[in-house]
Amino acid sequence: MRLRLIASTAVVTAFGLLAIPASAASAGPGAPGIGDPYYPTYGNGGYDVSHYALDLGYQPATDTLTGTTTITATATQGLTSFDLDFALDVSKVTVNGRAARFATSGEQELVITPDRPIAKGGRLSVAVTYSGVPSKVQRYGFTSWMRTPDGGVAANEPESAWWWFPSNDHPADKATYDVNVRVPAGDQAISNGILVSQRTRDGWTGYHWREDKPQATYLATLAVGHFDVTHSRTATGVPVLNAYSPDLDPTTAANARASVERTGEIVDFLSGYFGPYPFASAGGYVPNVTAGFALETQTRVFYSPKFFTKGPDTSVVAHELAHQWYGDSVSLDRWSDIWLNEGFAGYAEWLWAQHEGTGTPQQLAQQVYDAHPADDAFWTVEPGDPGAANQFDDAVYDRGAVAIQALRDTIGDTAFLRLLKSWPTQHRYGNGTIAEFEALAERLSGKDLGDFFTTWLYTKAKPASFPAGPAAR
Repeated sequence: MRLRLIASTAVVTAFGLLAIPASAASAGPGAPGIGDPYYPTYGNGGYDVSHYALDLGYQPATDTLTGTTTITATATQGLTSFDLDFALDVSKVTVNGRAARFATSGEQELVITPDRPIAKGGRLSVAVTYSGVPSKVQRYGFTSWMRTPDGGVAANEPESAWWWFPSNDHPADKATYDVNVRVPAGDQAISNGILVSQRTRDGWTGYHWREDKPQATYLATLAVGHFDVTHSRTATGVPVLNAYSPDLDPTTAANARASVERTGEIVDFLSGYFGPYPFASAGGYVPNVTAGFALETQTRVFYSPKFFTKGPDTSVVAHELAHQWYGDSVSLDRWSDIWLNEGFAGYAEWLWAQHEGTGTPQQLAQQVYDAHPADDAFWTVEPGDPGAANQFDDAVYDRGAVAIQALRDTIGDTAFLRLLKSWPTQHRYGNGTIAEFEALAERLSGKDLGDFFTTWLYTKAKPASFPAGPAAR
């Protein structure tokens, strides 16, 4: 995610499962949280999702969403009940084809009780039927569904799925997706991945989008309305689909196109640092919303038009596309690992700036370091563990990016450039922690980096010096 300076925050098969009396004794309820200290109620325990199949209908005129989501999962313990994260009204739930009891708890917990215990290792097919007006549903005082003049958009971090599909809402449980959306003929539906089909019948058009690589729930996106769509390809043949609301201010629209249409070029550039692009498609969309952030929604980046009001901005495009490696293909394991997302996306902006001739990473890092005196609160935020309240603080982005340049200065270009590619290669389509990244950096560089990471990521003070090593450029 990239925040504006003015905004500080931000097919499926049903598997029958025999009840096994011996396992029932050891079965119990799945945990209502996945165990993340920043967000104790986010995600759930007791199962692992492999696929989401969404079958939705949306009426832009009333902002009404209806649908059934079918979740394929595997029980990681014996289960008498389990939770999903969801905020709309549920009318029916089945588990492995049999009706199940359900109830709501807290802000977003949907508690499901199957008619028989589920054995550890058992396959689950959970179908949830629901409806609602997402923009009118608030949880923790906000909604992640944005109304537009002609439809709606689901995009936010760390949560957005609750407003359009039930899920195990945490990046530690990634899955593949099929998203089928029916909208009135003449409207369009944009989502992640590849557009498998588009058919119009009886006044409705159905769109089928598929993301066949594991995707965190907050990276799933949906936009319905009217869009001008463009198609192109990267140098390696990856299809690029971009979409723009036609009712944007003309100057903003022109600036947005001048920026986002360079997606393929920027993907090719970043591939030189991070390795082959990890997904089957790329692109982004600029809807007519008032939000002030961009988000790395997998393969189809969400951009607020506010990034383009004053001129073209390819820096934000580089930032969000870098996330396709650092954040999407390799996702954080806990939200405290956010530096692995935002620090490296911020550093990618500096790599792109060097390519564009507007400053080197060393120069830009030095500017950030010099701009914040020792008594600045900027240095009191620890990028390696900022806390939920500071998860999207400027320090996570900018101090985090300075730390990466300091790492480059410390271990030298050869080891650093190997590290940039090795991390997304070794953890491709999975998750990673800062501790694992540190271990990889030490192995590739042959240096003990414990004191370095403590100073730059886990100390509430300005590091005493910068550049950090003889390899500084």
